Amino acid sequence: MKIVFAGTPEFAATALAAIHAAGHEIVLVLTQPDRPAGRGLQLHASAVKQFALQHQLPLLQPKSLRLDGKYPQEAEHAHAMLKATPHDVMAVAAYGLILPESVLTIPPLGCLNIHASILPRWRGAAPIHRAIEAGDTETGITIMQMDAGLDTGAMLSMQRIPIACDDTQATLHTKLAELGGQQIVDVLQKLPKLTATPQPVEGITYASKISKKEAALDFTQPADELERKIRAFNPFPGAHGVVKGVTLKLWRAELAERSTADKAGQLIVQDHSVLVACGTGALRLLTLQKPGGKLLPAAEFLKGFPLHDDDCFE
Repeated sequence: MKIVFAGTPEFAATALAAIHAAGHEIVLVLTQPDRPAGRGLQLHASAVKQFALQHQLPLLQPKSLRLDGKYPQEAEHAHAMLKATPHDVMAVAAYGLILPESVLTIPPLGCLNIHASILPRWRGAAPIHRAIEAGDTETGITIMQMDAGLDTGAMLSMQRIPIACDDTQATLHTKLAELGGQQIVDVLQKLPKLTATPQPVEGITYASKISKKEAALDFTQPADELERKIRAFNPFPGAHGVVKGVTLKLWRAELAERSTADKAGQLIVQDHSVLVACGTGALRLLTLQKPGGKLLPAAEFLKGFPLHDDDCFE
């Protein structure tokens, strides 16, 4: 098939690589414009752009695809390119830009989205984070036929995987990215014979975009909820708490017992380990990081940043 691909981050690049390896002809790649990143805020190409350049694939980076939006000239150019480039279908993965109806109707076989959840659960921007945070026991990849709604299109394929008790956003992202690449290749091989199934009307939830404010932990909450947040926000935006006026990143933790006398946020330091009392239960902090420091196991961290029983997370 002749494929137009639209995507931006590593999740999308994994799918693009799978489509490319399967032998499909990728006639055009759409990805977001380069963004400033790092301490120097230098422009960085997306993972999808890097793959496209390495494999000499035609590339387009419009700021918008909406003809009535802020960048109408860029949108008009993108529309013209899509119409002038013969293709069968558009594959989309974590593109980050809205595809208006005027774009969705261009590909003869439509636009297929690779979504990292079991739809209709966790429609929206952050399905991997939200699934871990909510304590879901499974997730998966849904390939759907895109429409004008937010992840509301009819489903062409779905495959489920369990969420391990120690999965972080990073580890689950890797699993789902690989699964997404496999699934989209399988769907492309079966098009146009596949029948699309409407999404169920029950069980709809929305995975809102992750805010950095959410990563500030409130230790009056139950320990099991906080443990899931730590995993859900690893590596971004990184769960944290403030002790002695210093913001510490908390990367790994496990559930532990606590004394009913301990107040929420109070630390218990013993045997080179750090326990923190929560609203109910307690957490044993396994991997911590101070500003400008390395990620360290608790025993190593305490050598450079001593903590004591009378210390408390704000």
